[in-house]
Amino acid sequence: MTANSGEDSAANRVRMGRPGVAGQGRDRFGLTGTSQAFDPRVVAIRPDLADIAVAGTHFAPHYAAPMMMSGVLPAAVIRAAPSLDAEQTSELLFGEGFALLDLTGGWAWGYSLADHYVGYLAADALGAPIAPTHRVEMIEAMLHSAPDAASGGPAVLPLGALVMGEPEGEWLKTAHGYLPLAALVEVGTEHDDPTAMAEHMVGTPYLWGGRTAKGIDCSGLVQLAWASAGVHLPRDSDLQLASLGNDKDVAPTELARGDLVFFPGHVGIMTDHDRIVHASRQWMEVRVEPLADIAKRSMAKGHDVPISGYKRLR
Repeated sequence: MTANSGEDSAANRVRMGRPGVAGQGRDRFGLTGTSQAFDPRVVAIRPDLADIAVAGTHFAPHYAAPMMMSGVLPAAVIRAAPSLDAEQTSELLFGEGFALLDLTGGWAWGYSLADHYVGYLAADALGAPIAPTHRVEMIEAMLHSAPDAASGGPAVLPLGALVMGEPEGEWLKTAHGYLPLAALVEVGTEHDDPTAMAEHMVGTPYLWGGRTAKGIDCSGLVQLAWASAGVHLPRDSDLQLASLGNDKDVAPTELARGDLVFFPGHVGIMTDHDRIVHASRQWMEVRVEPLADIAKRSMAKGHDVPISGYKRLR
């Protein structure tokens, strides 16, 4: 079945329409030209179904309007296919929004609202949408059953998780328990040193598709660090590089703390003028090491251009 509808007919799939448009008669869609090429990582199209937002530019047998949901697990694995054996491509953190397009066989298909990344995750990882009030600012924060540090907790929330609640003294009361306000910042607060957030992750195991202290990849580390500063980057390193544009270019002789360095299939953050913090597949962990060492390894792998670009975000 598709989200927003308990029926499986083609008519109902199309008539769902965009939120606010359904019921106004827009039950047919036409392309103005040929169907455009698309990146399946960030454009929600399957052979049988597509996000209604692309109805004017991409063909699909059926279109669905997304149902807005939120993550209810500390971190839910997003996969390339609806199978536990499928590749992990990313993670949806607690409280992050998810646009649900289809729900079949215990698997939800749609995209994360944080970066529009498309994939499948377990249906029980999703719940009703929230209006977040706070963001977890520590590497991990214990969710307590009572406003007492000695109380047990039902979960540990990762850096970047979003929560909704009301302050009570030194605690934030949420529907799921209590979080220490010392571990949180209000939504909209911007960290003035995103590089420090990445440095706090040093020693974290490398995990393809990871976004937490349990495991993280290179683009996940960069995305998470800069999100704390209010800069929301795409999920993968090539998408991050493409999104920044030429106006973000910086000369290698002018590299400074916080600048991003892109390699073929890799990215890291400068900690000073010659060292970089990155989630390394070479060492299988987050490390700080000289930029020159990484460039040498890249060249040794046969890359003609060991470094793809240097970018300054602000």
